[in-house]
Amino acid sequence: MSVVTLKPDAPAADRPASGGGMDRVVVRRGLGQRAKLAIAGGALALALPLGWWAMPSGSSQTVAATQLTIAPVRQGVFEDFLPLRARVTPLVTVFLDAVEGGRVEEVLVEDGATVAKGQLLARLSNAELQLSVLARQTEVTQQVNSMRSQELALAQSRLANERAVIEADLALTKAQRQYEREAPLAARGFVAGKTFSDTRDDLAYQRRRVAVLRNGQGTEERLQSSQLAQLRASAASLDSSLALARANLDSLNLRAPVAGQLTAFSIQVGQSMNRGERLGQIDSPGRNKLVAGVDEFYLGRVRPGQAATLEHGGKRYRLKIAKIYPQVRNGEFEVDLFFTDGEPAGIQRGQTLAAKLTLSDPSRARLIPNGAFYTDTGGAWVFVVAPDGRSAVKRAVRLGRRNADAIEVLDGLDPGERVITSPYTGLTDKDRLDLSADQGA
Repeated sequence: MSVVTLKPDAPAADRPASGGGMDRVVVRRGLGQRAKLAIAGGALALALPLGWWAMPSGSSQTVAATQLTIAPVRQGVFEDFLPLRARVTPLVTVFLDAVEGGRVEEVLVEDGATVAKGQLLARLSNAELQLSVLARQTEVTQQVNSMRSQELALAQSRLANERAVIEADLALTKAQRQYEREAPLAARGFVAGKTFSDTRDDLAYQRRRVAVLRNGQGTEERLQSSQLAQLRASAASLDSSLALARANLDSLNLRAPVAGQLTAFSIQVGQSMNRGERLGQIDSPGRNKLVAGVDEFYLGRVRPGQAATLEHGGKRYRLKIAKIYPQVRNGEFEVDLFFTDGEPAGIQRGQTLAAKLTLSDPSRARLIPNGAFYTDTGGAWVFVVAPDGRSAVKRAVRLGRRNADAIEVLDGLDPGERVITSPYTGLTDKDRLDLSADQGA
């Protein structure tokens, strides 16, 4: 059991002072209202430029580097070639048209067959044409017979003239002989003067008669020769006209004008064909050419005789441009390419092949890969990536020749610099690109 001893209260003077007695007013010191306003204003003034600097400008844009294609500028050999998509076409194509219209009576060859020159393909009939040819033949025959009659009459007239001249020459000879006999006798008075005068007058008459007959014979001979030449020319013209009429009639028998493969030949028995209507075509067998469309940009650089190559079946074949069609359609013009050292076996009409057209000899140049950026800029500028890979800046450049793989750099870029070659869609109005991640070369 514990014992607690209670002590009497201590005097008031000896007791500790209460908490109330120890409390005192402490004056708190803070910033004034003006100081606070000044600090707030300074912070705002500092934040505005920082925010403006951090905010992307209208002439720049942030792009993920992984979405871009970046390639270096390099020094190399530029091969000036143009890729072509060429279509196989027969080297020689002859079209079959109906010279004269008619009804198809017989078809002797099927489409796709190989035909020989002159082979009969089909027979047509045209009753009106046949009657017309017969009438023409009758008319020509009549005119030829008439001409032959005129020619015979001219020959008979010539013979009559020659006979008259011969008789006149004989009469003149006799008159001359009679005169020569009577002249010495008349001088001695053995022949009467009247008789000798008649003999002398007859000699003069016979001389004039021969001269007139010979002059008339020459004139008539010239006229007859001219008329006979005209008749013969008319006869030749009539014969040609008749031959043409017969040829038109024979054209109803459709024949192959050349040897080759018959295509697009789909006429049927009983079908009516109009004059000039296309019946089919014959393609040269085993001889083909390539027809390619070329961008109009190269119209001034493509010339006949330029070389091209074709890779097919593991072999290379050489070609040359044989003909240029300068008409531009849909931004392209066409060229014909002929094989110079044989053509691939097994190629078919209408087949598409890839070829390369050589525009000039290879040369050393600064190169960048050909990319879709060229379409957006026209080759006037590119985005050049900074050495640290964090940004790219627009730069004016001068680009030259280009092929499917590379573009020649003439000015504005140095080897080792990197450019963006992917499309510039939505970036053409920007001067700077901020790349969000580093992109290796």
